[in-house]
Amino acid sequence: MTDISTNNSDSPIIAPIVLGADASSRPTTRQVETKNRVAEISSLLSALEEAASESGLVMPRPAPPAGVQHETRLVQARLKMASSLLTALRQKHAPTAAHSLRVALGCSSWAMFAQLDDETRDTVELAALLHDIGKIGVPDSILAKASRMTAEEKSIMDCHHDLGLEILAGCCGSARVLSAVRYSGARFDGQDGNSQGELPLESRMIAIVDAFDAMTTDHVYRPAKSRERALNELFEFAGSQFDPVLVKQFVQTLSGRQEAFTTQITSRWLGELSQQGGDLPWPVPGKKEVATAAPVSPVVSSNSLFEQKLIDAMHDGVVFVDAQAMITLWSKGAERLTGVSSGAAIGRAFVPSLLDMCSHLNRQVDDQACPVAKSLLTNTQLRQRLLIMGRQGRHMAVDLHAIPVHASNGVVQGATILLHDAQPEASLEEKCEALHAEVTKDPMTKVANRAGFDRMLALYVEAHEQAEHPCSLIMVDIDHFKNINDTYGHQAGDEAIITMANLLSSMCHAGDLVARYGGEEFAVLCADCSNADGARRAEQLRRKLAELPHPTLGNKRITASFGVTELQAGDTSETMLRRSDRALLMAKEQGRNQVIQLGNGMEKEQPKKKWWKFGGLRAQPVVESTLTSAVPIDMAIEKLRGFVSDHKAKVLSTCENSVELEVSTESIAYNRRKGDRNMVFCVELQFSERRVERSNSMGFAAGEYVFTQVDLKVRPKRAKKTRKSDMAKRARLLQQSIKSYLMAKDEDEAQAELALSSSK
Repeated sequence: MTDISTNNSDSPIIAPIVLGADASSRPTTRQVETKNRVAEISSLLSALEEAASESGLVMPRPAPPAGVQHETRLVQARLKMASSLLTALRQKHAPTAAHSLRVALGCSSWAMFAQLDDETRDTVELAALLHDIGKIGVPDSILAKASRMTAEEKSIMDCHHDLGLEILAGCCGSARVLSAVRYSGARFDGQDGNSQGELPLESRMIAIVDAFDAMTTDHVYRPAKSRERALNELFEFAGSQFDPVLVKQFVQTLSGRQEAFTTQITSRWLGELSQQGGDLPWPVPGKKEVATAAPVSPVVSSNSLFEQKLIDAMHDGVVFVDAQAMITLWSKGAERLTGVSSGAAIGRAFVPSLLDMCSHLNRQVDDQACPVAKSLLTNTQLRQRLLIMGRQGRHMAVDLHAIPVHASNGVVQGATILLHDAQPEASLEEKCEALHAEVTKDPMTKVANRAGFDRMLALYVEAHEQAEHPCSLIMVDIDHFKNINDTYGHQAGDEAIITMANLLSSMCHAGDLVARYGGEEFAVLCADCSNADGARRAEQLRRKLAELPHPTLGNKRITASFGVTELQAGDTSETMLRRSDRALLMAKEQGRNQVIQLGNGMEKEQPKKKWWKFGGLRAQPVVESTLTSAVPIDMAIEKLRGFVSDHKAKVLSTCENSVELEVSTESIAYNRRKGDRNMVFCVELQFSERRVERSNSMGFAAGEYVFTQVDLKVRPKRAKKTRKSDMAKRARLLQQSIKSYLMAKDEDEAQAELALSSSK
């Protein structure tokens, strides 16, 4: 499958829009106004991620969240009267409103890629934005429920499409928009009985973008999936739930370079429709009417009460200080940790002597070296392990995390301080941190060096495989670094490297490792982190670096490219590193300043039902199976190339649709005994396309569907007197790794799913 690049982890469908470009060489008055509006909300798409993510702890203020303000301006500029409907949905359930806006932007980008006519683009954008508007009528207890819904609750939720149509029927006069919303949740094959013929193009597009965004976004009941897993599911359900032709086109849209579309999308969403308001299916209010909308104060007050309750209930200590480091809030968690009451702390300066603060070497921290004062002075987040005097009269270890708080104009107003109890615990995080402390540091950046990283990578892989936790690796390379040295000198280049190292360290989590891999290249090991989370964190780093001015470069900004991968079945430290480095190379080849992720993640091994025995002098297959993949055959072969590269496999022979490989167990991770020798396997793969005629009982979606079938045989290169159980175990690990790369399933599993789909 084609690997997907992304510039926005929470808005995975379109690249961030670069604002400020006017399409006309002779600007009119209206175009000047449009350009001013563009400049006014230059960070509108980055605000979408803030609206969809969890809110952090901030200094209490009576103003609505910035993400909601930017999101509202975007929708008002593009859809005018329709923004009232989305505002109502946001007040009901903000995550649903943010999801609807992402789906609308994704459909807009797809329509531009496919060069659809303006009427179709308008229709799909409006319908995508309003396809979930009926959730306004769903009870809050169901929308906010984190556990599985009951049958009664599910039936209520299923009615939200009808509610949405009832709402839109009163204000929308476009039958085409109403039809697109009506069938946006219908299956392509018609087996749900919601369609009586061919579905509208707009509905089929919305269904695909809607499902992809839902799968790649974090929810309270499950974490986000990686893009590769989400695309694999789209292919699996192509022809049943989704239009197979549109699924392939959607993948091409994601694979294409979308930077060329960003200016056009910006102009369309922020400018063009102000001149075409009469074409919308509802009236367009005046500019003054939108600008004078007043915030709803009861919501802000209610949110403040909830935040206060949350802070008081937290086990960790929470402290707010102003710009002079004077304490303005001292939570109950801080009282429990330190034994200092809120009345005694508020109004005093937060200095190390207040808590008898010591370093991890048990050295007293001077008030002049206060980490909170340093965070306020440098305007950067700071995380540090310290010892403080606890309520039992003994020093205890805490993780102090200082986070500067800014006003809308960028001025530092104070800081939020988190005090986390860090007493020794038998956990994966503590093991990783203990290993981290032993790593040799790079003298210039003070992060781990290449030798330390190589040693720690092997330990990380071993620890996470034993604990069955995900682990991700991010490779980072500063773009056009030679030009920095040639233009501004090597000292400026060194400052850029130090800035990158500090940024990576400041945005790391507990248990992570940052290393300078060589020159301007860095590596970040992310403990207990999935592929999707790693890509999201890499995207946050990419945007932060692109927004940071560098005084030694004349306040210019630099960019970096990122390659992300996750530990997966059969990986060693070498294969994981090669895959991440390959992702970084792809990011640089595709234009730099972007994030590429590779790998399918860790999957549990499935036991085999049948084993093949050895016989005679000639080595017989240890594992023989038939795999089925929903991806096209060319994508499956492309994935096999990644397996060959990562595992240093040797290609013995190739035919038209078959290949024979030689793979050593040295490249496959498994629990080896002392004295075990490496074993060499020969792997035979025969690729073929299997065409299946499929339709349903209602006669919809009848046609021929293509699957990729792989006949797999794994046998030892030489017949040896080796324990059969040990040989079979190594062969199964090799088979599982190949399945992961090809995103394939066993034949019996695929047949069962196909039979179940056809019987509905």
